[in-house]
Amino acid sequence: MPNIVEIAVSNDNFKTLVAAVQAAGLVEALQSPGPFTVFAPVDAAFAALPPGTVQTLVQNPPQLARILKFHVVAGKFTQADLAKLGKVESLEGSPIPIDCSDGFEVKNSTVVAADIEADNGIIHVIDRVILMG
Repeated sequence: MPNIVEIAVSNDNFKTLVAAVQAAGLVEALQSPGPFTVFAPVDAAFAALPPGTVQTLVQNPPQLARILKFHVVAGKFTQADLAKLGKVESLEGSPIPIDCSDGFEVKNSTVVAADIEADNGIIHVIDRVILMG
């Protein structure tokens, strides 16, 4: 079974995410045994950010890494697990609220594909970049 990075690289909807993970130096971490739960924004989510945001972040790897770590949780959590928990703590250290009362929402994002199994965790595809605060 492919790992989280291999799944992202093989999916055309994650080109920006893959480039961001590479620029932030997080590829090795996301290829490690984990397990991790990743809330993976699609390319359209990055495109919806204010103009110049992605370029600015790529030029500031520590800030980019911090934002990307806000999309990753230690441990493997399915949609059903997350619904019971109500919130999880990101690798960045901030809580991520989960709402499964009407669909599947993670902070300010809707999950468009859930429970994608990887060798080292699970991926939930989201339609917006999760912003801290």
